[in-house]
Amino acid sequence: MISTAMISISHAATPPPNVLVIIADDLGYSDVGCYGGEIATPNLDGLAAGGLRFTQFYNTARCWPTRSALLTGYYPQQIRRDAMPGATKGFGGRGIRPTWARTIAEYLRPAGYRNYHSGKWHVDGKPTANGFDRSDDATLGPGFFDSIKRKNRNPDFYRTTATADHAIECLKDHAANYSKKPFFQYVAFHAPHFPLHALPEDINRYRDRYLQGWDVLRAERHERQRRLGITSAKLSPLEPNVGPPYAFPDQIALLGTGELNRPLPWKELTEEQQRFQATKMAIHAAMIDRMDREIGRILSQLRSMEAMEDTLILFLSDNGASAEIMVRGEGHDPLAAPGSAATYLCLGPGFSSAANTPFRRHKTWVHEGGISTPFIVHWPKGIAARNEFRSTLAHVIDIAPTVLDLAGVERRNIHGPPISGKNLKHAFLSDKVALHEELWFYHEGNRALRKGDWKIVHSNASREFPWAQSKAAANETDDVIWSLYNLADDRAEQNDLASAQPERVKAMESRWTKMRDQFLRDVTREED
Repeated sequence: MISTAMISISHAATPPPNVLVIIADDLGYSDVGCYGGEIATPNLDGLAAGGLRFTQFYNTARCWPTRSALLTGYYPQQIRRDAMPGATKGFGGRGIRPTWARTIAEYLRPAGYRNYHSGKWHVDGKPTANGFDRSDDATLGPGFFDSIKRKNRNPDFYRTTATADHAIECLKDHAANYSKKPFFQYVAFHAPHFPLHALPEDINRYRDRYLQGWDVLRAERHERQRRLGITSAKLSPLEPNVGPPYAFPDQIALLGTGELNRPLPWKELTEEQQRFQATKMAIHAAMIDRMDREIGRILSQLRSMEAMEDTLILFLSDNGASAEIMVRGEGHDPLAAPGSAATYLCLGPGFSSAANTPFRRHKTWVHEGGISTPFIVHWPKGIAARNEFRSTLAHVIDIAPTVLDLAGVERRNIHGPPISGKNLKHAFLSDKVALHEELWFYHEGNRALRKGDWKIVHSNASREFPWAQSKAAANETDDVIWSLYNLADDRAEQNDLASAQPERVKAMESRWTKMRDQFLRDVTREED
């Protein structure tokens, strides 16, 4: 618990806003309709039409680092929530944050907020021990349905709906018992993360939609993005030699001859493979469709509370769409209906490439396809702009300082380093606001630094699993091969300028290393 001595609350003339943060899991940059997708997302599209869409907003390439960064405002490596070269064994997915790396909720509670968490957590500690008044992870099994091994199995349980149910329950309770207080509602959907599980009626809406394949889908989405003004980048070509980040050949074999682990040209696939892959994409789309419908129910609750106008709503994804293919949980029954509880399917690199249109690569990589997220901002009372784009360079670390500023909360007497995120408030008002001189990235051997329009990136194409315990991770050095891109005219990272500008690469590499070394020093700061 944070003491009131650690914060300063400004008494603004207007009351602080409510805050609703919605985060999707493994959603691609182009999956949402207002970012070029064909999937029906009218509720998210409506938020975008009534607010802002950021086109250069970044995550950390993986679920747990992004969530820690979102809730604290620090790079995850600063707070032990992701590994990096030189870090000790205490870093990574099981890393414990320093006591000074508090969550948004811990700061908001003394300022009079009620805080609610619904859905996925994947941060160290429990939500209710980190500032949240109520929490529910909406889990009855390893997938989206109730466990197939449960004797009294609930046939009506679906995780995405259950997450929304809990969020709505919290909001109803707030309206009934705490209406004088502002609220912070953190809704973390598991969708559309694998396993690909969806309701039959949702799958039926998309069953045959993707039989033309990922080549056609990528071109359609890219053209739609260009018409919308989302991007002027050229469409990156498929990388047929790049598959899932981890090799699980035995598990992939369980999925049958329709599965494949490379994004080959669609015309080279067999009819069986085309149907299998198209069905997986239909389930992915169905999961997103359902998530949007559940978001609509949450928004309806806000409207019934007359809270829609003064609630800051933020929507994003934790990383790009995933190329992973594996069988976990309760296994895969090839005779069961695809998308049902007895199956375990993953999107894979073909349609993941389409989901991340127009960018390269996928979740876990720090190419643009792994770290670019749709970011929608809606706040009628606080933002005059409607249906506008923001090209401001921004990052998930910026959410915490923005929320705290709008709540009138200042962090004081904190023994840790200054928060890394920047306040997005001015970017809400106008475009091209300068926030970051540079953004730093690392995950599982993949490295990047963006400085203005320039970006260096190093790729660790295939990795041992689990990476954190692998010999490669233990022996990782700074002897890497960098590519250099000018994202102003090459956001899809196609024209490598490293050999033409070695001095720029050297200077940016030095800066990447200095920031890494600073993070290692930061995490040893005195605990308060």
